[in-house]
Amino acid sequence: MTVGGHDILTDYRAARSLIGLVPQELAMTPFESVLATINFSRGLFGKPADPAFLQNVLTSLALWDRKDSKLVTLSGGMKRRVLIAKALSHEPQVLFLDEPTAGVDVELRQDMWQVVRELRDSGVTIILTTHYIEEAELMADRVGVINKGELVLVEKKEELMRKMGSKRMALQLNSPLQAVPAQFSKYHLTLAAGGKELVYTYDTKAEESGITGLLDDLATAGISFKDLQTTQSSLEEIFVDLVRKDR
Repeated sequence: MTVGGHDILTDYRAARSLIGLVPQELAMTPFESVLATINFSRGLFGKPADPAFLQNVLTSLALWDRKDSKLVTLSGGMKRRVLIAKALSHEPQVLFLDEPTAGVDVELRQDMWQVVRELRDSGVTIILTTHYIEEAELMADRVGVINKGELVLVEKKEELMRKMGSKRMALQLNSPLQAVPAQFSKYHLTLAAGGKELVYTYDTKAEESGITGLLDDLATAGISFKDLQTTQSSLEEIFVDLVRKDR
C-alpha cells in the first residue's frame, strides 16, 4: 500500500508526512496554548515555520482569537477544532477524520464542514468515519458501510442511492378511503393520514416506475387527488436496510 507514491512500510516516514489524523479522543497537553500546540505538530513532520499558513488554519476554524489560550480553558467543541488544526498543520494530502463533530454544536459543525469542503475541493483525500449519516450524505463522494466490524459495501454515493434507493409518491386524496381497492393490489399501495393519503413506493432502478399505469387506473376507478409529493430514500434509510439484511 502506498500514500502519494510512498510505501507505508519501506518508506513510512514520507508516507506518514502526507497523512493527517483527527482522533475521536481529546488527547492533548492541557497547559499548552493553541498556537504552540499546532506549531509543535507542524515541527514534528519537519515542516519549516509558516506563521501565515497556521494563522489561516486557525482563522478558518474560528480559533485565531483563542490562539494564546491554554487548551484546558477551551470547551469540548473548541478542543475538537484544535485537533483538526493539528492534523492540518503539516499540510497533509490524506486526512482521516474519526467522528470529528462529536460534541460540537450545530453552528460550529457547519463551520467545520465548510473547512472540510474546501480541503476536499483543493485535492485533499478525506476519509471520514461518522454515525451521523446526514454528514456522509452531505460530504461524501464514496460511501463505505461497516457492520459488525466488516466492510460490507463501498460505492459511489450517487450510484448507491440510484441502485439501492427507492422513491415514495404520496397522493393526497380528495376523499378518504377506508381501504386500498382490491384492483390496485399489484401496486402494493398503503394508506396514510387516516385514509387521506395513498402511498406508492417504487424502485428507482426499474425500467418502468409504474406511475403512469397507476394514475390511469386511479382515474378509471374515479379516485381523484388534489396534490402529490415524491421523496427519495435517504442514505440513512439505505444504511439501515443494508444492516438489517446482513443480520
